[in-house]
Amino acid sequence: MQTFLANENSRLDIFLAKVLNQSRNQVALLVEKKCVQVNSKIQNKNSFKLKIGDEISLKLPCINEKEKLSFDVDFNIEILYEDEDLLVLNKPSSLIVHGASSVKGLTLVDWLIAKNYTLSNLGGEIRAGLVHRLDKDTSGAILIAKNNSTHQKLSEQLSNKTMGRIYLALIDLSLKEDKITIEKALARSQTNAIKKVAVSDKTKGCKYAKSAFVNLVSNEDVNLIAAKLFTGRTHQIRAHLASINRHILGDKLYGYKGKYDCRVMLHAYLLYFTHPKKRETIFVKAPLMEDFKNILQTKFILGEIDEKISLESLLEHFSSFV
Repeated sequence: MQTFLANENSRLDIFLAKVLNQSRNQVALLVEKKCVQVNSKIQNKNSFKLKIGDEISLKLPCINEKEKLSFDVDFNIEILYEDEDLLVLNKPSSLIVHGASSVKGLTLVDWLIAKNYTLSNLGGEIRAGLVHRLDKDTSGAILIAKNNSTHQKLSEQLSNKTMGRIYLALIDLSLKEDKITIEKALARSQTNAIKKVAVSDKTKGCKYAKSAFVNLVSNEDVNLIAAKLFTGRTHQIRAHLASINRHILGDKLYGYKGKYDCRVMLHAYLLYFTHPKKRETIFVKAPLMEDFKNILQTKFILGEIDEKISLESLLEHFSSFV
C-alpha cells in the first residue's frame, strides 16, 4: 500500500499521474480496478476533485499465481543485464510487448510471468514491469523493472531525458544531411488507424515528438543510420523518417517500396540509464539480430560497421544534439 497526501486541488487522475510518473491512461486502469482510495474510501472516478490534505492510498493489483503457470512459452529471450531490481532483454522481432483486446498470441509480459519474474505493477497486470515499449517488429533492448520503486525512478529518467535510447535502422536512401533533428508532432492517420503521420502542432489530438538521426554508412539501396529518441511516441522513428521521404527496409506501412522483403529493420541497439540504487550509469548494447546482420553483410564490411556502431562513436555522434 502506497499513501500520498494531496498538496494541491486537482483531479485524482492528474495528481496520481504526476506523483507516479505514469500516463493518465495507466492511472485510469488502477482506478477502474478499485486500487485507489481517497480518505480510506474506494474512489472509482478519475475526475474526482481532490482537496489539499486528502489522503490517497494505492493498493496495486497482484499477478495471480495461477496465471503465472498458465503460459506455455517455448522460446527464450536473451538477457543482456540483470540484478535484483531490473533486467534488460534483447527483444526479438514479431513479439508483441503486452496484451490488448486485439492480441491473440503470447506477449513479452506473458513470457516474463511464465519465467516467474517478480515485476513492478505500476502499469497494471497487462503492462507488468514495462518501463517503456517497443513496436512488434522492432527488435532490441527493452528495460524491465522488478519493483515499483525502481519502475518509478526509471520512468522519471525516461521523462526527464536522462535515459538514452539509440536505435539502428536500415533505410532506402541516405539522409540528405549527415546529422538532422526532426521535431514534428505526430497524430493518428485519418486513412489508417494503425499509422502515425507528422502534422502541424496545432492539429487536434497530436503529440509533440522529437528525434535525431545520423548517417553511419551508405550504399545505393541500403543505408545504415542511427536514431536517438527524445520522446517516445508510437512509430515515432518510422513516421519521422517518412515525413522526409525516407523509409526503413521492410516498412510497407510507411511507404517502403524497395526489393527487400523483410520485417521492419529497426533495432533498439543502445540503452543507458542511471541505476536507481547503485547511482552509476549503466550502458547496455543489444547485439544485432541475424536478419539485420545478414543484410549488412551483403553490402558492407562488418569490421567497418563495428567501428561505426561502437559505444564511443555513437555517443560522440549524438553529443551535439540537445
